[in-house]
Amino acid sequence: MKLEMRMCCLWLCVSGLAGVVSAESQSVPERLKSSGFGLVFEHYENGNWDIFYGSADGTSVRNLTSTLDKQELYPQVSPDGKRVAFISEEGSGRDTVRSVWVMGMDGLNRKKVADYARQPFWSPDSRTLAYLPQEYPKWNVVDYYTKGLVYYDVESGTRKDHPNASSLHHLYNPDFSPDGKWIVSTVHAGMGFGHAILLIEAQGKRIFDLDIPGCRPSFSPDGKYVAWGPGDHEIAVAPIIIGEESATVGDWVLRVLDSKRKIYHVDWSPDGSFLSISRGPNGDGDITKPNTHASACEIVGVHAEGWDIYAVDALARGSIDLSESLPSNVHPVTRDGHSNKESDWVRSHP
Repeated sequence: MKLEMRMCCLWLCVSGLAGVVSAESQSVPERLKSSGFGLVFEHYENGNWDIFYGSADGTSVRNLTSTLDKQELYPQVSPDGKRVAFISEEGSGRDTVRSVWVMGMDGLNRKKVADYARQPFWSPDSRTLAYLPQEYPKWNVVDYYTKGLVYYDVESGTRKDHPNASSLHHLYNPDFSPDGKWIVSTVHAGMGFGHAILLIEAQGKRIFDLDIPGCRPSFSPDGKYVAWGPGDHEIAVAPIIIGEESATVGDWVLRVLDSKRKIYHVDWSPDGSFLSISRGPNGDGDITKPNTHASACEIVGVHAEGWDIYAVDALARGSIDLSESLPSNVHPVTRDGHSNKESDWVRSHP
């Protein structure tokens, strides 16, 4: 009932609009080009996963890792733009070892942070790289195969557990709030939840259920909004209000929809003007491809033919429908369909 009322309020607000409204007069490609922003993302080609960089307007794409014996995935750029964290896989089957690494934005000075670890994410000051330890040493492809949360100091190399680490179970896709006080994350079949999006105190034990459907939440750079995927074919944006005793998500102000293809992995540009998403056909991957896994195509390391990265006008309000054709407020960053997923924004060209 709460969700229905929220959606009703949203459509009452936007039903009088002719399509989607944006405050910007420049075209999205022009705005992307003048922004100087770029994106990093995982890309599969010739039997290997690498991390690629692309300018936000899609005019240039290049390989940052270029390794043939390792699989680099899930890149996460530090807020200061100096480093990129990622996961690397070696081995096969249940003996696969997934590790968290960090390197410079030029792809050099690689350093391993932890084995049997997943889904790194940065503190706002770029000094701490947090990650989720794998639940068990034996490999499992599911994204929520985690237990605990660790903070790693990138300068000293020291690490410490989250104050409530023993209670954090089956989290995935965590993201710091811009003030560093909170972490928003999905939980699946853990901590007493079937599936939920939680707000977790970064240095305490408070946990709030945001009471919204779906997964993979991401804070806006000003901390006023959260974007997430309510379902396989939708991205939503709504205000988030955090208090001492509760946290709530308000009426949805933007929806990106595609009834024919999946859309996932939303992330905000550094100025909050754009969203990036991964988009492509449904599937369970192609296990005949080397160095891939069998699971839903949106999962890290699963081959996803036809998937590309798109930039979306985050200032738009209402609904953006991608089902038939790309509207003017959506622009492709990649076009080759080589499993381009899990994008993260870069403030300036590396």
